[in-house]
Amino acid sequence: MNRNISKVMFVVTVAASILGFGFPSQGPRGTLLQLAESQAAADEIVVARGPQRSISEAPVMKGGSIGSRFTAAEVSQAIAAHNRARAEVGATPLVWSHELAIYAQKWADHLASTSRRMEHRPRSGEWKQVHGENLFMGTAGYYRITDAVAMWHQEKSAYRGEPIDLSTVSTYGHYTQLVWKNTKRVGCGKALGNGNEFMVCNYDPPGNFIGQTPF
Repeated sequence: MNRNISKVMFVVTVAASILGFGFPSQGPRGTLLQLAESQAAADEIVVARGPQRSISEAPVMKGGSIGSRFTAAEVSQAIAAHNRARAEVGATPLVWSHELAIYAQKWADHLASTSRRMEHRPRSGEWKQVHGENLFMGTAGYYRITDAVAMWHQEKSAYRGEPIDLSTVSTYGHYTQLVWKNTKRVGCGKALGNGNEFMVCNYDPPGNFIGQTPF
């Protein structure tokens, strides 16, 4: 693939105990997806690039009581999308957390303003990860939080009900965090950087524990 083509993607992430990579596949609306194994509780990340729209079309919003740049309408959409996926497997609904949204927004801002690439919070230091996490990156002005949740949910087809295992979690880790039985709260943030929109969702209690099942 020509590296000058805008849809070329590269993703790097350090896992809690291993480093792993997925393979490109065709996603919704002709976007390209590339999956990589993540860190923390064996969560994972998605990188997506789509047809470019003007960055000026992407709204800049104040956080207020929400805790992040998502609007109240977007929060409702995020919660509804998460809870539809959870209802399919009998998991209890999630509620929005102001504190988690603040936490997620800080990392989204950090990614957009510094590395401008997909990477999870580290295991130690100032940015230490203490929650479950799903990440998404897409061309600014093109993707919404419901698109991010839908892409994470697509991994349901790869999950067969087995306990979480490092050798297979790269194929379903987004999905299993989405529906993890013990998770009660979610908060998400978003930020623009280098022509892309970064979305971060954090979960408490976290999921994807090795040897356990999500529901």
